[in-house]
Amino acid sequence: MSRILFASLIGLAALAASTAAQAHVNLDIGIGVPAYVAAPPPAPVYYEPRPVYVAPAPVAVAPGYYEGWRAREWQERQWRREQRWREREWHERRREWRRWHDDD
Repeated sequence: MSRILFASLIGLAALAASTAAQAHVNLDIGIGVPAYVAAPPPAPVYYEPRPVYVAPAPVAVAPGYYEGWRAREWQERQWRREQRWREREWHERRREWRRWHDDD
């Protein structure tokens, strides 16, 4: 009986021992060949194309005041109208002058 008691005390002492005392380090090196896995190919992934940004060309403005083509056209019409008026006026004055001075 004392043997059974002694054996059971040793067994309890072994169970009560900490697991840290049994800790150890394993270093395993494995060289293996990957196995072939028959799986369907992945589905294609579609990406939306990046937006294209084109910078506008720089604006070059001549120095001084710039008017639009409508203003230039209007000014040209005014100039031509005044020019015709001056010509008519000159002819009228010339006729008038001749009327008064040619009978000498």
